[in-house]
Amino acid sequence: MTNKLFVPLTVFAAAMFAYAPFMILDAPYESTMGLVQKIFYFHVPAGMTLFLAAFASGIGSAFFLFTRKPVWDRLAVAGAELAAVLGLIVLVTGPLWARKAWGVWWVWDPRVTSTFVMWMIFSAYLLLRRYGGPGSDRLSAAVALFGMVNVPFVYWSVNVWRTLHPKTSVVPTLPSGLRGPFWFCVVAFTLVTILLLMMRTELEKRRQELDQLYLAVEE
Repeated sequence: MTNKLFVPLTVFAAAMFAYAPFMILDAPYESTMGLVQKIFYFHVPAGMTLFLAAFASGIGSAFFLFTRKPVWDRLAVAGAELAAVLGLIVLVTGPLWARKAWGVWWVWDPRVTSTFVMWMIFSAYLLLRRYGGPGSDRLSAAVALFGMVNVPFVYWSVNVWRTLHPKTSVVPTLPSGLRGPFWFCVVAFTLVTILLLMMRTELEKRRQELDQLYLAVEE
């Protein structure tokens, strides 16, 4: 994506996020959960883009381990940071929804627990990059691969085990009044995630170039 497209896409994504609350407000109430169900429009898209960020970090790490090219390492770092942020959004909005829907803030069911584990994996990646010292880029790449491998497990866990969490079949069977606002929010979250990946990757490139300049001056 060229720099010429970045600014208009950023404006478009901001406009989508600004309009999203109005779409959610106009969406009909779900018959059993009522108002609290509207967290769904942020919780689920955040979870979907969490998977996207995890794949970006894992794929970037895999290519970095095989090629040692910094461009892939930059993608891995950007993806891991976004996975940590999006994972936190999922883990905060989930209990807010669960408290009203299930009567409890937290249950250690497979979906909730595996999502928490994946968030800790990418948080560990960031801590390792920050404090791991020489060679931490390669070691953290292995951590990111483990985090990416966890994504299918998180997704399918609700279909394999008995759990309070809704199954993956919920999204394809959404009523027409809920479907439009949901997919609007999914597109908005996806677009913002891609733009943030681009921006953070470019920032990491500039940081690495600055580090090289500092080393050249010290030598």
